[in-house]
Amino acid sequence: MNIHEYQAKSLLAKFGVAVPRGHVAYTPDEAEAAAKELGGPVWVVKSQIHAGGRGAGRFQDDPEGKGGVRVSKSIEEVRANAGAMLGHVLVTKQTGSAGKEVKRLYIEEGCDIARELYLSMLVDRASSRVTVVASTEGGMEIEEVAASHPEKIVKEPVDPAVGLMPFQARKIAFALGLEGKQVGAAAKFLAAMYKAFTELDVSLMEINPLVVTGEGAVIALDAKMGFDDNALFRHPDVAEMRDEDEEDPMEIEAGRHELNYIKLDGNIGCMVNGAGLAMATMDIIKLYGGEPANFLDVGGGATKERVTAAFKIILSDPNVEGILVNIFGGIMRCDVIAEGVVAAAREVSLHVPLVVRLEGTNVELGKKILEESGLPIVSADNLADAAEKIVSAVKEAN
Repeated sequence: MNIHEYQAKSLLAKFGVAVPRGHVAYTPDEAEAAAKELGGPVWVVKSQIHAGGRGAGRFQDDPEGKGGVRVSKSIEEVRANAGAMLGHVLVTKQTGSAGKEVKRLYIEEGCDIARELYLSMLVDRASSRVTVVASTEGGMEIEEVAASHPEKIVKEPVDPAVGLMPFQARKIAFALGLEGKQVGAAAKFLAAMYKAFTELDVSLMEINPLVVTGEGAVIALDAKMGFDDNALFRHPDVAEMRDEDEEDPMEIEAGRHELNYIKLDGNIGCMVNGAGLAMATMDIIKLYGGEPANFLDVGGGATKERVTAAFKIILSDPNVEGILVNIFGGIMRCDVIAEGVVAAAREVSLHVPLVVRLEGTNVELGKKILEESGLPIVSADNLADAAEKIVSAVKEAN
């Protein structure tokens, strides 16, 4: 789960991470009131959407105009910028051409920026450790830095038994070119950041840019946080920060049925049990010249109702032109899958080719249910056969 910048900063501030003062606003009136409360002479009006590159983005109805982060030097300008951003669709590198509607803003006090740096913490899957990633190239995407100047990226893994040590924090500070009192400020910043990361079950925390002010203070000018969904039950206050307007409606619906669903750009819907098998299914669809429309894992203990819900979610995607169901019945019974597929196909009036490959527990009963359903369901002998049949069926339909 991801949250907005202003929410991330409010959480970080509770742990002692230095952030500028600011207030969220949903209307131009609230934006004006926030600016007055903060005091001047400079404010920054920031669009709050779950995407990076907001400052360099452009609004759909004003592609040649200003971006989604604007410096304002008067109360009137704050209000004008708020009116120009709220309710409008902002397009950035990360939103795609569809963009995202700006429904809230963050009004923040101005900052005297002397240097821009990059700092993040993430779970490194290779080492199974929280790792600090830092760079002197702040204010730009870290992927670009990695591609053009990899030597400017510093990584520091943290031993979970002892946590982030003071010498590691100082090492990172020196690598960023900090000196004097800035080193101590950065060490304190990193310690607070690590405490927030571990105690809140964060999966990614990114400060870009981390700025050094003219007075030498170290401040998080921007903040991005993503959380481990499996640990949200321990953090109801964080779970309440979820903004479903920023998420795909189909993914939200899948979550309500305890389904693991991720929408993709292809046209062949996939329903599989098991994450590994789902990945293999998508790979073999591509091998035979098709494009998967989604990742969908119904899990090992799926019920007929959950399978029916999964089928409906797949068909709710207008890009889907065919469906491949690939089930290995270990814990999951093939007859349960078959019953769910038949029920869903009848309920939604199936209008696209459907290929089903079943193997494992109660496989013969499952195949019998499909054969006796009277529906145009194509059975497959194995995964390769299934992929070849669904790709061919979709191409013939077009």
